[in-house]
Amino acid sequence: MVLFEGDRDIVVAFISSRLPKRPFPGSVVVSDKHQEFPLTGLKVSSVIRLDKVATVLKDLVVGEIGEVGDALKTEINRKLLETYHL
Repeated sequence: MVLFEGDRDIVVAFISSRLPKRPFPGSVVVSDKHQEFPLTGLKVSSVIRLDKVATVLKDLVVGEIGEVGDALKTEINRKLLETYHL
């Protein structure tokens, strides 16, 4: 998931379809039952690990699979503030 887009690179958060038994403090679970799930382009329920971020050159990005709706964005932003004590 792209958290920030600069001129030459982007900051991304790790996404996994392997759901933990107990969600990590810096994670957002995106259930296939969530109303905005179809927008995401994900195939199965997944977890966004906001505590696992990386900076990647844009040239290495092949494409995008979807987007997050307003409700998920709000949850992700709240979790980012909480995770990084902003």
